[in-house]
Amino acid sequence: MNIKNKIYMLRYSLLILSLLVAACNGKGNEQSEQSESRQLDYTATVTFLDSSEQEIVTVRSAIADDDNSRSEGLMNVQNMPEDAGMLFIFDDETPRSFWMANTPLSLDILFVNSEMEIVRIHRNTSPYSHENIVSETPAKYVVEVNAGFTLNHDIREGMMIEYSLDSPQ
Repeated sequence: MNIKNKIYMLRYSLLILSLLVAACNGKGNEQSEQSESRQLDYTATVTFLDSSEQEIVTVRSAIADDDNSRSEGLMNVQNMPEDAGMLFIFDDETPRSFWMANTPLSLDILFVNSEMEIVRIHRNTSPYSHENIVSETPAKYVVEVNAGFTLNHDIREGMMIEYSLDSPQ
């Protein structure tokens, strides 16, 4: 074997070795990302009501009611049960804007005014997107549920919600 072939074989071997190392590191990163998935503490219940104020469906909800929890939202939450979501509570009613940065789940985002009326629904949002998702009208509350939830339960703009906080055990 001449020197050119030896150099070629050495480069080829190093390439294969580096690909194997990269593949192993990739698997390690996936596992660490999964282990970093946030778990939610469901401390409230959100009930969706039809036009005659009859209950349609209820979801267990995590609460985001301060700047820190509202900023974090559902970031890094890998899985959420079908009957679960997050309720954002704001001090004032104003047009709102959300985004999906660091959020791996596709969501339905519902903007709700101070009268508890759903004023805007954005369905099937794109995970990890930096696109602004806007209420277009003032909202005091925002409810996030798994993508498809609002269609599966025929929840539409103009319907109402109510929520209750779970009592401490």
